This record gives sequence, structure tokens and C-alpha cells, in this order.
Amino acid sequence: MALVVICGQPCSGKSTAAACLASALKDSEIKETVRVIDESSLHRGLNESYADMTAEKNLRGVLRSEVDRSVSKDRIIIVDSLNNIKGYRYELWCLARAAGTRYCVLFCDVEENICRQWNVERRERGDPTYDEKIFSDLVGRFERPDRRNRWDSPLFELTPFRDGIRESSPAIIEAVSYLTKRIDSKSRDVRVLQPTIATQSVRTGEANSLYEMDRATQEVIAVIVENQFSCLGGLGSRISFGQHLPTLSVQRTVGLPELRNLRRTFIKLTGQASLSGPPPPTDADSAKRMFIEYLNRELAHH
Repeated sequence: MALVVICGQPCSGKSTAAACLASALKDSEIKETVRVIDESSLHRGLNESYADMTAEKNLRGVLRSEVDRSVSKDRIIIVDSLNNIKGYRYELWCLARAAGTRYCVLFCDVEENICRQWNVERRERGDPTYDEKIFSDLVGRFERPDRRNRWDSPLFELTPFRDGIRESSPAIIEAVSYLTKRIDSKSRDVRVLQPTIATQSVRTGEANSLYEMDRATQEVIAVIVENQFSCLGGLGSRISFGQHLPTLSVQRTVGLPELRNLRRTFIKLTGQASLSGPPPPTDADSAKRMFIEYLNRELAHH
């Protein structure tokens, strides 16, 4: 259904915003299935996670892997973390695009001095807090989201210090409306990301399918080249590839470079079709049959 990225300075109210958003989504008319992914759910402490660049990089990797496993078209995933690096938000956006879901960013816009004050208040209450050195480092490296960037859009800006954080907060209401709005011909303001070959996750068995496709198409080309080289078939003849397979009608000499170009185009088109339809065939005969039928169509037009 969607991937929601919570973004903001340390101690800016992100976890409260994530909880309010999750509750509002569960209470909506559609009653969405929601999961919040944060440091605590992965048994990671705040100072432990951001002690140095290596620890922070490991945390981002763990979060990204958990999001990749969890994001789907039947539930909403909320990533409650700093998400302070724009390059990392882009990686999360790519995961949403690969899954073909909606995506948005909820930004807790709080000034640094307020965040520092809230960090101290949490320490006084005995809640998890950031060490001063780690806090200052994270504040200095924060990259503010920009709605002009596709990985920061749509952007819902929450002002916790001024408006508070409640299910009735304007930004929460707007986010819920966007995430639960049904898509029809009039839903021009709701964007569902579409997967591409670059971002599409490899399906189970697809690696084997691609191997069979590659091998089968090469075998078909080898038969065509051999027939033409040995003059087994002249112009207007049909090349046989074995029992249960279609024949290829040859009206002219087809050179190896042209055959290779046709093969590359065929594999590319098959891969694109598998994004929205069934995966490529996993057996050699089916792959050969598809390729031979494709060659018959293409060669008939030239």
C-alpha cells in the first residue's frame, strides 16, 4: 500500500508522530494494516546506533533490509528513524518504487534548540537520549527534505512545537488522506510508484529463467547460422529446431549481427513484460518457442 518515511532532527517528535500516524491509519475507514520499523524494534539503542560512522552505516543497512522485506502492496510501512541523509531517503524511495506502492515523507520540523531541550527533558525522565557529542554531530549533518526532490515528495510538514503531535494534527490528517485515498480516474493527486527493470526485485526462480532464456536464444541463433552457412536452407525455406517447436521462415540471409540485435531486444522486451505479468519461462523449450515466434514476426516485416 505505501512506504512512509519519518524525517527530522534527533528528539524532534518523530516516534510520537509515527505512533499517531499508525493509530490514525488503523482507525480510518479503510482500516489499514500498519507496521512501524524503528531502532527499538530492531533492538538497537540510540547512542549505540550513532556512535560512529560505521555503526550508523550498519544501522541504515539493517533498516533498509527490514524495509525491503516488509514493504508490499497489502500494508503500510512507517520508517521511524532519523532518515537524515537525502541519499538514504532516495534508497528507501527506490524500495517503494520496486514494490509498486505509494510513498511519502512526514517531516517533523523543529528548531535545534527545542530538540536539545527535549533531549534533556527525556534524560531527566529516564527515557533513552542522545549523548551531547552524538546529538551535535547528527544535528550538523541533517539534510532537510525538499519537496522538489522526487524522494522527498509528497512532503507533509509537521510542526510539533507549535501545533503539538496528535492524530488531529493537520499534517497527520493530510498524510492519512493521501495514504488511504482510493485510486480512480480522478485521483490525479495520488501517485503510485511504478517499478522499472533497474529497481524490480528478482522473483523466486527468475534467475534460473534468465539463464534458460539466455541459453535457449543462443541455441536458436546457432541453428540458424549453421543452416545458412551449410546452405541447408535457401531463400523461402523453413528452418527446423526440433520436435514440438515451430519452424522459422527464412526469406533472406540473416546475418549474425542482426540476429544478436534481435536477441537482445527480445530478452529486454521479455524482461519488461515480466514486471507486470508472469515471469519468463523456466524451461528451454518454452523460451525457444517464444524466441522463434518473435523472429518469425520480426523477419516477416523486413
